[in-house]
Amino acid sequence: MEPLHPKIFSGPISFLKSAPQLQFLPDPKVPEIAFAGRSNVGKSSLINALTNRNGLARTSNTPGRTQELNFFDIGDPLTFRICDMPGYGYAKAPPKVVQKWRYLINDYLRGRQVLKRTFVLIDSRHGIKPVDEEIFDMLDKAAVSYRIVMTKADKVKQEELDVTAEKVAAMAKKHPAAHPELLLTSSEKKQGIDDLRRAVLDAVTA
Repeated sequence: MEPLHPKIFSGPISFLKSAPQLQFLPDPKVPEIAFAGRSNVGKSSLINALTNRNGLARTSNTPGRTQELNFFDIGDPLTFRICDMPGYGYAKAPPKVVQKWRYLINDYLRGRQVLKRTFVLIDSRHGIKPVDEEIFDMLDKAAVSYRIVMTKADKVKQEELDVTAEKVAAMAKKHPAAHPELLLTSSEKKQGIDDLRRAVLDAVTA
């Protein structure tokens, strides 16, 4: 595929469908980029900032709202898709719901040939939690390339951010499928969004 220009994010972008189970996945005819992260990590806000849309991905203060794989078409003609994965690690979710999410995510990661890269979001205020490491392991085992994105970088002091980022980068180096370089972002301040766009497009055309 030819290199893509970031202006693609200024063109046609639309919500395609929600898939509560694998049989509802869209036809695998174009590359896909997935976004994963703990509940309330700021995933919907980051997807909205990435695509320069205010309401493309639904944002909510209620953790665990996204319980399906949500797909968005990018470009006309269709060039690639973004998959917004269900948030994980919501403590109050019933065990059956958690298990359903886990099966859905695991099956999608393992069986989706068009999945080019997953971006795993980590809250800059909290760093890596055990549940994040579970996702890293899942991605490693599925041999899915992933890159860590630090969200809400504007919510912590620079010194704290540097320390947390260093710890996260050290952890990433221990995982074979992880990209060694972090992306530091703030949806609110639009910090790092251009870098994220380039990273997404590089992954699509890799």
